Amino acid sequence: MRPIEVVERLGRWSSGRGPLYVLLATRLRRLIDDGELPPGVLLPPDRALAGALAVGRTTVVGAYELLRSEGRITRRQGSGTRVAGTPTTGALEDAPVDPIFLDSLESRDDDVLLAICAAPGDPPPQLAEAYAQIVPELSRISGDIGYYPYGHPVLREALADRYAEQGVPTTPDQILVTNGGQQALSLLAHALLSPGDQVLVEAPTYPGALEAFREKGAVLRGLPVGLEGFEAAVRERRPAAVYVIPTYQNPTGSVLPPLARERLARGAADVPLIEDEVPADLGFPGEPRPMSLAAFSDAVISVGSLSKSIWGGLRTGWIRAAVPLVNRLARIRAVHDLGGNVPAQLAAAHLITQLDDLGRAEELQSRHDHLQALLAEHLPSWHVPAIQGGQTLWVKLPQGDGNSFAQTALRHGLAILPGAGLDVTGASDPYVRLHFRARPDDLTEAVTRLTTAWHAYNPPADRVHPRPTIAI
Repeated sequence: MRPIEVVERLGRWSSGRGPLYVLLATRLRRLIDDGELPPGVLLPPDRALAGALAVGRTTVVGAYELLRSEGRITRRQGSGTRVAGTPTTGALEDAPVDPIFLDSLESRDDDVLLAICAAPGDPPPQLAEAYAQIVPELSRISGDIGYYPYGHPVLREALADRYAEQGVPTTPDQILVTNGGQQALSLLAHALLSPGDQVLVEAPTYPGALEAFREKGAVLRGLPVGLEGFEAAVRERRPAAVYVIPTYQNPTGSVLPPLARERLARGAADVPLIEDEVPADLGFPGEPRPMSLAAFSDAVISVGSLSKSIWGGLRTGWIRAAVPLVNRLARIRAVHDLGGNVPAQLAAAHLITQLDDLGRAEELQSRHDHLQALLAEHLPSWHVPAIQGGQTLWVKLPQGDGNSFAQTALRHGLAILPGAGLDVTGASDPYVRLHFRARPDDLTEAVTRLTTAWHAYNPPADRVHPRPTIAI
């Protein structure tokens, strides 16, 4: 692609706050994600694009390097800079592995098993019962136009009560209801971040959060799971926000110890600390729910959702934060959609009181044990640490890398999530994420296809990994 063609598509890329290289990367990222710069397209050389944009070469190099670290472009000596992925030809073997939140595999009509998005495959019967319960409530509504940018008062009160029961005193005005946890993260990114701002995240972590932060042009800095080195990084980096999943971390399933929780919460006075509690209700039987970080500091910003504990189609999430931030978020949210679905929120208010009695814990552990036993039997060389809750296994391959193996798995009818897209440090190339939310027979079939794919896999010769001696 000639530089002038790229320049025409960039538009007013430099308008906004932040370093030029970040603004340029943000606009190029949008063009790539929207398909205007499709996979395989050759981008202009550094100097040529810099000349066309009338900027220094370092601006283009910085933008390209940022996109390369995200896996959106590839840069190779002799072959130039290209948009990542293989040009679509319609053949399965040529199709790129679709990353989460970019090109969904949910619409595939072939025989590919989907093991990318970890979420309940079926709504529990209590969901239909909750909707039946709210019918009389809906029939009594009068003089109410139904717009609630903050969320319906009934649900805000129910959520505040649940936080209070868990040792986190909360008032309804500290709650903002959102259309799922992903919208909550997007709203927080919009409110807290500007292009070029640094955000500290765990490496690896939830890819949807990474996409929300990148959408605002943030520069992501990775720390080990649990944010070891958090205090020093805050002093040195002066980040605009910190993001952590302390309970049944996605993807590793780890749980942050109490002292580490208190340590992180104390740092919330210096930098906005976003605590993602979406997996927190996914403990196995007998596992007590760990204390929220917000119990140690009211400055902590907590994000929750019913998408993993109830069903993704309910689209009900929330943010618990200080009242001034909630007010600001509500103003931003009103611009986008004026508020969420009222019947869904009324049903959610009934379900909130039943979260501990849905029977999902037994089902989760049963499916976890089933998948882990199958992997131990059929793929004993894989390192698959056991966990005490959550919904995903973080698997280290003995050789090769997650991206190339995911391609092989797709050719054998299974779509899995490679670890590289979950880790901003680039240290998770040898990993893949597998979830155990599917039905047992689907998990069995998935392992059959994984095993076939592994035996057919031809990994790069220089990628053999030592087996870890301890679980991460």
